[in-house]
Amino acid sequence: MAADHDAAASFDGLRPTLFRTAYRMLGSVADAEDVVQDAFIRWMAADRSAIHEPQAFLRRVVMRLCLDQLKSARRRREVYPGPWLPEPVVEAQDDDIDDVTLPLMMALERLSPLERAAFILHDVFGIGFDEIARTIGRDPAACRQLASRARANVRTPRPRFDLPRERGLQIAAAFFAASRRGDMSALQSMLAADVSVYADGGGKKSSPRKPIVGLVDALKLHEALARLFARAMSRIVRFAFINGLPGFVTVEGEGTLQTTALRIEDGTITGIYVVRNPDKLRHVAGETVH
Repeated sequence: MAADHDAAASFDGLRPTLFRTAYRMLGSVADAEDVVQDAFIRWMAADRSAIHEPQAFLRRVVMRLCLDQLKSARRRREVYPGPWLPEPVVEAQDDDIDDVTLPLMMALERLSPLERAAFILHDVFGIGFDEIARTIGRDPAACRQLASRARANVRTPRPRFDLPRERGLQIAAAFFAASRRGDMSALQSMLAADVSVYADGGGKKSSPRKPIVGLVDALKLHEALARLFARAMSRIVRFAFINGLPGFVTVEGEGTLQTTALRIEDGTITGIYVVRNPDKLRHVAGETVH
């Protein structure tokens, strides 16, 4: 039917924004895709003649589905083995650099589902509190309070990456080269004194069970890793921005697909975020490894 075709086409135009909303709420590509597909089914079954603002309607549907998902997701993360990182999104070369970076997504994990919804809708997407109230079923004053409380709890700036894209990728390439050949002097010059290393193996791939904090311990970790690289060198798949941060995708010696993202401040690396959990890399394997 022509009406269904037109409805599907109008939904497809909104799909990228709906996916970004769901992904920022859930931190999971697969779960975000499921939510968007569920929203599509509801859109096709709805009385669309009574819907005057399709984008607002679909945003409400997606957000409510995400709030339902977060109840079970938060329980799973409470027993997650080791550091939890969002599923990495590897950005195409011509994509805009995302200003909702990986560190901010990790900080959002500290929020309640409603705080997270209010923060994302207002601070990220610029949605007014009247619309947020209709979306999450609270009055505007309560939504304003939720967003304010979320902002205070996150206490993390939301900066865009402040170096040119090319410079960020140059630093990523230099870090890759130094870490793989075990050049501790070069690594020491790149890393901040308070650098933190987070590695998410999900209990399925080897990784530190706690974040590594501080330059001394970070260098010890990379010195140990360099011995492994000497026996089985990483293969670079591509350098790219990952969740708004410069980094790279590799295949490690044992065949493990891995993403590494670097938070860079004032020219030095302050955060290293490594995802090794194969469950979180299925979509990356399909996009990047041939």
